[in-house]
Amino acid sequence: MDTRSDDSTKPMMMCFLGLLLFSMVAESNAQLSENYYASTCPNVELIVQQAVTTKFQQTFTTAPATLRMFFHDCFVEGCDASVLIASDNEDAERNAPDNMSLAGDGFDTVIKAKTAVEALCPGVVSCADILALAARDVVVLAGGPGFKVELGRRDGLVSKASSVAGKLPGPELDVKGLTENFASNGLSLTDMIALSGAHTIGFAHCDRFANRLHNFSTFMPVDPTLDPAYAQQLMQSCSPDDPDLANIAVNLDLNTPNTFDNLYYQNLVARRGLFTSDQALFNDFSSQSTVIRFANNAGDFNGAFISAMRKLGRVGVKVGKQGEIRRDCSAFN
Repeated sequence: MDTRSDDSTKPMMMCFLGLLLFSMVAESNAQLSENYYASTCPNVELIVQQAVTTKFQQTFTTAPATLRMFFHDCFVEGCDASVLIASDNEDAERNAPDNMSLAGDGFDTVIKAKTAVEALCPGVVSCADILALAARDVVVLAGGPGFKVELGRRDGLVSKASSVAGKLPGPELDVKGLTENFASNGLSLTDMIALSGAHTIGFAHCDRFANRLHNFSTFMPVDPTLDPAYAQQLMQSCSPDDPDLANIAVNLDLNTPNTFDNLYYQNLVARRGLFTSDQALFNDFSSQSTVIRFANNAGDFNGAFISAMRKLGRVGVKVGKQGEIRRDCSAFN
């Protein structure tokens, strides 16, 4: 008996599997809604916005810290506020080496917003949703585009430092590594390039890029893809003789570090990307044309960033009866 499968059935099977996967994703996304709290906490967006604005007015670090924390949360266990959990044993996500540099202003922003929301809508709004709203609000406060945020996430019940390694894109990655990392979260090459634009605000510590300045290779101490004048400027701030490079910070965007704009991409074209992973976006032909397009057209960047942020906000979400609604964002109920 010939037991070989008929090749003509393979396209049908692939089509069926594709439809099944699409329906599963669509079902998950359908449980997120822009009007999720319309009847249970109708003013939630205004409450969060007011709390975030107050914090932002106290310190600009609120903006990059909150936005970065949203990325770090979604890439590990999904967008479930697991990064906010504090552990007495220091074994939660926030204690992982890759998260130790998350600024306290990000945590404080969400905690203050949660306190304000709980005062009016106790036990209703998840910390995960508050973080998603806060991430949008800081972008707007820094001069970036506004957009609708889908809501309905539940807070996760797991937060382990051991689960972080390998999940977050490091500053040394090339475009292939970045693309694979983002693809594992359902994000495309264009999404990755657009989300990298978050580096238009904020700062980085010298130890995260010092290898590009002092010990790049045997024959080239300085990364040749760096603009020489920019490299000299960075070396003045990050001296190889300074033993405390981990605590010295420089702006990610030299020109408008406190404004959410498309100058990040213009800097890449000018070979002034701070991280290897930044400059690689311009150096690699697979991403170069998109970088140039975003550098020349702020509207294109804003549109791509909005699309990517909405997709990011759906990564690994807990919905329905999954997870919980935390009373305190830093602790499980």
